Amino acid sequence: MKFFYSVSLLLYCSFALAQKPKLIDVLIVDGFSNHNWKQTTKVATGILEGSGLFKVSVSTLPLDSAGRENWDPGFEKYAVVIQNTNNIQNKNLKWPRNAEKHLESYVRSGGGLYILHSANNAFAHWAEYDKMIGLGWRPKETGYALEINAKREVVRIPPGEGRNTSHGKRFDALIQILNRHPINKGFPNEWKTPSMEVYTYPRGPAQNLTVLSFAYDSVSTQKTFPVEWIVKYGKGRVYNSSMGHLWKDEIYPISYRCVGFQTTMIRVAEWLAKGKVTYPVPPNFPGKDNISVVGE
Repeated sequence: MKFFYSVSLLLYCSFALAQKPKLIDVLIVDGFSNHNWKQTTKVATGILEGSGLFKVSVSTLPLDSAGRENWDPGFEKYAVVIQNTNNIQNKNLKWPRNAEKHLESYVRSGGGLYILHSANNAFAHWAEYDKMIGLGWRPKETGYALEINAKREVVRIPPGEGRNTSHGKRFDALIQILNRHPINKGFPNEWKTPSMEVYTYPRGPAQNLTVLSFAYDSVSTQKTFPVEWIVKYGKGRVYNSSMGHLWKDEIYPISYRCVGFQTTMIRVAEWLAKGKVTYPVPPNFPGKDNISVVGE
């Protein structure tokens, strides 16, 4: 099975050949999740390496206690770390404390961290992780929730008010740009992505955080919530988003075949590594009234 069939093959082959960049080293950390973490890693690897910009390595957390305690993926060797573990259904599954400290140091010293979909559900016990991700899947007593009002203003909802983080059924969501950024430069102001989970009442410290985009939750709360946000943690950069759902029985779902999602993932990883983006916006990027997907 192939992943990332370039949305405009000639354009991107030409881009890769013309640029001939040194490949950016990316590490995906996986090993446990209530989602299909193995397939998520496989598809994300295909998307990133298919762009011609990245070399992806994977570090899978051992599940035996001895192996887990000695696990050290060497974050410092990589320009970007993609976090693809989630212990929301088994709080006993944790990173060893040394690995937690190493990630904190890595990001604080200037590393790039990509929180992939349900990774923001993870590690409620880890205070610095909450600071790094800004917002996550948390009970209403825990941290501020962010909502976008009718004036496109970010509203902070205090702990205890509103609801626990949740989501309704998946639907084709309209992503609306709130703040322009190298990641979304050249994107239309609004674009549609298929089979999206819009996280409602995402919660956390919400410090040093900028919301990039939002979507209206038409299936549950009829309110509007952030979809993408970035966090400054020390000298490092963190990107967090509810996009990227891949469930247990899925292989290459339409949400991952979305041209908008694939383009975003590539540009996010490049920005996390370099602080700038060179990867072009394809001509068939989705618009306000249409989704755009690559073949299975």
